[in-house]
Amino acid sequence: MFLLFAALFVNLNYLQVIRAQDLADDNRNTRKLVEEYQLQRGSMIVGRGEGRTEIARSVDTGGRYRYERRYPDGPLWAHITGFYSIVYGRSGLENSANRFLVGDAPEQFARNLGHFLSGRERQGDDVLLTLRPRVQQAARDALNGRDGAVVAIDPSTGDLLAVYANPTFDPNELSTFDRESAISYWEQSEQDRRNRALRETYPPGSTFKIVTAAAALEDGASPDSTYPDPQVYTPPLTTRGIPNFGGGLCAGGGQITLQRALEVSCNTVFARLGNEVGAEGLIDTSERFGLNAELDGFVGAASSAIPQDLDPPAEAQSAIGQRDVRVTPLQMAMITAAIANDGMLMQPRLIERVQQFDGRVVREFEPQPWEVGGNDDGQAIPQRVARDLQQMMQGVVDNGTGTAAAISGVDVGGKTGTAQVGEGRAPTVWFVGFAPVDDAQVAVAVVLPEGGGVGDDATGGAIAAPIARAVMEAALQ
Repeated sequence: MFLLFAALFVNLNYLQVIRAQDLADDNRNTRKLVEEYQLQRGSMIVGRGEGRTEIARSVDTGGRYRYERRYPDGPLWAHITGFYSIVYGRSGLENSANRFLVGDAPEQFARNLGHFLSGRERQGDDVLLTLRPRVQQAARDALNGRDGAVVAIDPSTGDLLAVYANPTFDPNELSTFDRESAISYWEQSEQDRRNRALRETYPPGSTFKIVTAAAALEDGASPDSTYPDPQVYTPPLTTRGIPNFGGGLCAGGGQITLQRALEVSCNTVFARLGNEVGAEGLIDTSERFGLNAELDGFVGAASSAIPQDLDPPAEAQSAIGQRDVRVTPLQMAMITAAIANDGMLMQPRLIERVQQFDGRVVREFEPQPWEVGGNDDGQAIPQRVARDLQQMMQGVVDNGTGTAAAISGVDVGGKTGTAQVGEGRAPTVWFVGFAPVDDAQVAVAVVLPEGGGVGDDATGGAIAAPIARAVMEAALQ
């Protein structure tokens, strides 16, 4: 009996002390949720000045569950805000920023103690986001109901200006206190809740050629370096060749510069470059850009990946963004932003600051370089390499496959991508870009799986580039 009581005593202390916070924060802890529904959660806010908008707020119902979570224009922001549900708990920022939204951050200990001692009602803190309503709306409007995702970033700070994915869902349908209605909507919205911008990975296709070009430039190549121009390039250790898009030549069969090869997205040149820089060079450059790393705590963002064991055929295929390379739209936007930012890779920043309801700042989140993959203080590639790539990517928009992304009076850099995903399936089409070239204010990545509904004839230049142009124009305004 003494042993049993001792075991019970140890277990109670383990649960009440060691595991207390984990159990309290667990989404399945409905008692914690009921307690939280008596608290007015802070709002999520986007925009500044007259454009300041609440995209999540709490409304006093006067009922048992006092405050109900409401999402004005919910589908526009759903994949970022997530939902706050009495049935399904929390997701998105409602989950990752919960301590701020309930006013339980360490910085608020003194305030909360004062409220407790005086018997005053505690109130959550507001979270101010970096997202811009105009840019987010432009992403939605440009996708025009097609399945896909758009991510826009400020290259110099890492601020996310837009994160939009379609299909989307209405978080208001899950935050309702009508349990049967919430359960019904949960079941019918399963596919819509997939966050294609942050949590889905895709083959990058030819957009990955900017990474291969970076590896080649760092290895000693220049934009004027020349290469053979065959219709098909056959890597070592295989008899299966890699053709150009459409099976033709890129420059009439003579020699072609690296600059022109990027402009026309020449598969044979970049497959050859994959073998020339080798697995080590390709993987090292990719990892300095953030592949094979985790964005810890960033709204559940998925990791992008390039395999570690590349043989010569895999080197060539990976160099053109095929084989087993997989990236998120967020990752491709970050890579593009790093190139536009003279090689400096910034951590993506979604929360700018947290403040009390009276406007007093609780915490500021400053821009931070992302030190990953052995890069030095966030410097993913040398400045000279980044500047060469900026001019090469401007050539893609001025004279190559990305002309549909051109903006009148603005120098734009970009890269198209059309990734094959298997027999009988339409390609995944991409565009990544930035503007202006000499002082980038925005970098964007656009992806549309299954050809954006166009079918086998879809290309990144025709389908994704116009969407990117609309988003960049909105950001530059």
